[in-house]
Amino acid sequence: MTPRRIAVTGSSGFIGSNLVAALSSRGDVAVPVKRPFEASALRALFADVDAVVHLAGVVSAIHPREYFAANVDAAIIVAGAARDSGKPMLHVSSLAAAGPAPSWAPRVEDDECRPVNDYGRSKLEGERRVLATEGLRCTVLRPGVVYGPGDRALLPLFRYARGGILPLVGDPRAAYTFIYVEDFLRVIFAALERGLPTDVLFAGHERPVGARDLLEAVKRTSGAAAAIVPVPRLLVRGAALAGDAIGSLSGKPATINSRRFVELYSTGFVCRTDRLRTHLGITAQVELNEGLERTVHWYRERGWLRG
Repeated sequence: MTPRRIAVTGSSGFIGSNLVAALSSRGDVAVPVKRPFEASALRALFADVDAVVHLAGVVSAIHPREYFAANVDAAIIVAGAARDSGKPMLHVSSLAAAGPAPSWAPRVEDDECRPVNDYGRSKLEGERRVLATEGLRCTVLRPGVVYGPGDRALLPLFRYARGGILPLVGDPRAAYTFIYVEDFLRVIFAALERGLPTDVLFAGHERPVGARDLLEAVKRTSGAAAAIVPVPRLLVRGAALAGDAIGSLSGKPATINSRRFVELYSTGFVCRTDRLRTHLGITAQVELNEGLERTVHWYRERGWLRG
């Protein structure tokens, strides 16, 4: 079987680096696409690939224009170059584009989208502009929280656990759709193999993860005797406002800011995965405990987490 050549934007990121390694292990070739994106250069690059996976984007920024430049303008350029080259495109968006939903009323793909912050709004607009690219064959994936080896987002929780305290921040009733990175790669490969017709698919494990459940799982898999301590909403709000001020002065987004505050005190971000199963034949297999055990093992092997 002839190896496929897959162009990957965001190849140095968490998902991208895992995708590049997985492509190599399958005997395929990953073609990294570096920023800044320029249409003529991309057309030349895409001429020699079989498909384009667009992962690059911005998750946290100070100004709305930064989100829209990275998540909308860049997507338009990549989509146009893929179309001009006659290549299909897999556009990786986010559940944030659809907006919050609780575990008792999870979102489905046909629901009206109601993002709650600039990140979600920019991801939704990026989707719309990509799907509106005439002549482009494209599938949009909206994963929930993607985690696993190489992910820095969950690392602070394990460090807190090692310190003896796990802060419970946000609405304790909220729940989230998670998906282990290997499961998400299975979604990507299934979509590529299907040929990328126009479609929008949520991607996640069918079992949502409650806020406290996540901390209990972190505590269990880390082996730490940590106490779970709820943090008062007023204190988190103050920290978010302070984070906004620090971000404006430093030019770098703080861990807690108003964007994160809105997300943390939403009803949660939960979606159904029926379409993923029926359209791609994929059901996420890795349960949270197993995924976290693999992740913490990776952290320790790399020296990211000691003890």
